[in-house]
Amino acid sequence: MTGGSATRRSVDESMSSKEFLDRLNEAIARELQVSIQYMWQHVSWKHPRKEIGDELKKIAIVEMRHAEDIAERLVELGGTPTTKPAEIKVGEDAREMIERDVRDEEGAIKLYTKIIEDAEKLGDEATANLFKKILEEEKNHLEYFMKALRQL
Repeated sequence: MTGGSATRRSVDESMSSKEFLDRLNEAIARELQVSIQYMWQHVSWKHPRKEIGDELKKIAIVEMRHAEDIAERLVELGGTPTTKPAEIKVGEDAREMIERDVRDEEGAIKLYTKIIEDAEKLGDEATANLFKKILEEEKNHLEYFMKALRQL
């Protein structure tokens, strides 16, 4: 009976691990999405608050670095990074763009908090630390977008 428990435990762990890798790929898809979305918002920005459009470009570049960092970690863990972004929604005007960005950053914060919890449960400090760093940057992006929204 002991052998059965050990087998069940390793199957459960591999399932947890697959789910965890899938969640990292979800994070990559999200990062690809917002890096493209924010860059297109930057190039199509028509609001007099030009500095917000300029900041979108800077944030897009940070988001692409996040995608790269997560992809590198996923490969280290034996996974294959996705090349498909989550659905991109640029928005029709400045307000709609930034409202969308606020929602996307809130979603990232929720997802990354869960990834940190999962990584810690799995004893994966490297992934937990990576996402703690990214999470802080996402919180800064959210704060910026909320401030920008009040200025529109």
